[in-house]
This record gives sequence, C-alpha cells and structure tokens, in this order.
Amino acid sequence: MCGRYSLTSDLDRLLPRLGGRLPADLAAHHAARPEVRPGEPVLAQRQEHGVIGAALLLWGLLPEWAKDPLGAPRPINARAETVAEKASFRGAWRHRRCLLPADAFYEWSGPKGRRRPWRIHRRDQQLFWLAGVWDRWIGPDGSEVESCCVLTTAPNALMAPIHDRMPVILPDGLEEAWLAPSDGAGLRALEPLLRGWEPEAWQADPLGTDTRETGRAAAQLDLFG
Repeated sequence: MCGRYSLTSDLDRLLPRLGGRLPADLAAHHAARPEVRPGEPVLAQRQEHGVIGAALLLWGLLPEWAKDPLGAPRPINARAETVAEKASFRGAWRHRRCLLPADAFYEWSGPKGRRRPWRIHRRDQQLFWLAGVWDRWIGPDGSEVESCCVLTTAPNALMAPIHDRMPVILPDGLEEAWLAPSDGAGLRALEPLLRGWEPEAWQADPLGTDTRETGRAAAQLDLFG
C-alpha cells in the first residue's frame, strides 16, 4: 500500500515538473510537507477538458455515484490488478487518471506493535510521480468534492522485504499518455506501467522506531490496510 509520502521540494524544482504552471491560489499556499497523510489535500496533475493542469484533491477517493459522502468508504489506494473492474475505480481509471508529485514515500514493516518505518526515495533525490485516479462527487445542492487515490502493485526486489505492495510510479516522459482519457487499446497500452518499476535507482532508508509519532503513524496506517 501507500499511506504516507513527502513533498518537500520548493517551487523552483516543482514547477518544471508541473509544466511551469501553478494556479496563484495554490502557489501562495505551497509549503514543504515532510509527511502527507490520507484525508489531506494533495497537489496533483490531471487533464480536464483537454487541458493538463494542477489541482488540489483530497486523498481518499469518493466515487461520483456515492449517495452518502460522510458514510461512504474513502480508499486511499487502488490495486492496479483490479482498478479496471472495481465499481469504485473503473470510471476514474478510464477517464480521470492523475499524478501526484513526491520526493519519497513511507512504508512500515514488521508485526503490529513493533512496526519499523522506511523512507523510500530515488538515489539522485529527484522528484517522481505517484500514479493515481481521481473523481468528482457533486451533491444535490451543487457542492463538489474532488478526491483521489494512489495505485499500488506487487513489490519489486527492493520493496518485497518491507511490504507486499508498493505504489505505481510513472516514468518521466509519459505524463500526457497517462493523463489522456482512454478506452480499449489506449488503456491496454498503459497496463505495462502498472507492473512495477526497476529498483536500481532507488533506496530504502530505515527510520527510528522509538518515537511516539512513529507509533501513532503505524497505528493509523492499520486503519487503511
């Protein structure tokens, strides 16, 4: 799974990845986020009406067809193997894919009560894309909730000793293909991207296990997977 990540880059590094464009209201409130959590607004890149741009989405997908936004499940992850089949995700998978910029993600290993946190990042410290899907829920009164979740897949050799899932990470240069609405052959062309990424350019750093914050984070992750 993927239940925490970080985005600590300043705008000078972030803007080129976002195509040099960030709405003024987002730019004014941008700040380093060492730990991005489920339920929080996250910076994402998406395509809407043929235009690629940045947006803030709540992490925890609320499908457009949900009747009760307060009682509906809000998954933070979708399995790549079944994203095209599950009712909560299949519409978003076809028409509303997104990308979340990150500079690291976190995972926990070990049994409950003694879980160890790991920080996984590129060796060159560069930003990367977490692949996801997003949706827009519209209430009877016209209110809107835009939300997203991160796709996960089977672990590679780096991640397998830590966890049985890992986030799907999109290689640079494939942003337009990923964000464009697709059906049929277009979706099948994306399937190889869901099978995992090569671990050679990545490293996993163990973090401390004796802090109160780490214990709380591990317990909260249990709620999601």
